[in-house]
Amino acid sequence: MIVTIDGPAGTGKSTVARTLADRLGFEFLNTGAMYRTVAYACLKKQLPLDDEQAVADETLRLKITFANNRVLLGDQDVTDAIRQQEVTQSASIVAAHPAVRSRLVDLQRKIAHGINLVTEGRDQGTIVFPNADCKFFLTASPEERARRRLRELEEKGEQVSLEELLEQQSLRDYRDETRACSPLQPAPNAIIIDTTDMTIAHVTGRLEQIVAAVSANSSR
Repeated sequence: MIVTIDGPAGTGKSTVARTLADRLGFEFLNTGAMYRTVAYACLKKQLPLDDEQAVADETLRLKITFANNRVLLGDQDVTDAIRQQEVTQSASIVAAHPAVRSRLVDLQRKIAHGINLVTEGRDQGTIVFPNADCKFFLTASPEERARRRLRELEEKGEQVSLEELLEQQSLRDYRDETRACSPLQPAPNAIIIDTTDMTIAHVTGRLEQIVAAVSANSSR
């Protein structure tokens, strides 16, 4: 069984997806981390992010794996490094390259083969797994999304203003929603949930109920 959770940054989808996977006993795939890892690798090598061929070639060389909720680039744990602000902003640039998306979509499908999976990202229900059993799309107000990101950064000791985060968020949303390849949008049959005034536990519980109902119906 495959459950997809798509949506923009700050809607809680990564935490919800990870928690839901734990509750269901499914594997969890954080595809956003994959694009962040590509961006991180390109920044480390000082590759021009708008050079699709250079970024695509680098993507082909990368070995990205997951272990115990950690992201590995080769043998290096990059879980924390890929959450840096520069990487966050750069991820939407490399994600706009069709060659990069093609490579990572292939990898995501290989990871999902033969297992029960909860996967989150921006094109999981529309492009990567169009036949997924359950599809969700999480949203939240721009202000709430930015506030969540601000709290996350403050906990790490990073200083940034809410206004700056809103501006960066708006730019990233624009890139994600207007790119020609796999734009950010709900799948036609996705269940849309606004998480603005919901806790992670509330959102996860609601999704778990829906997945359980779908699973019960399919087994009849």
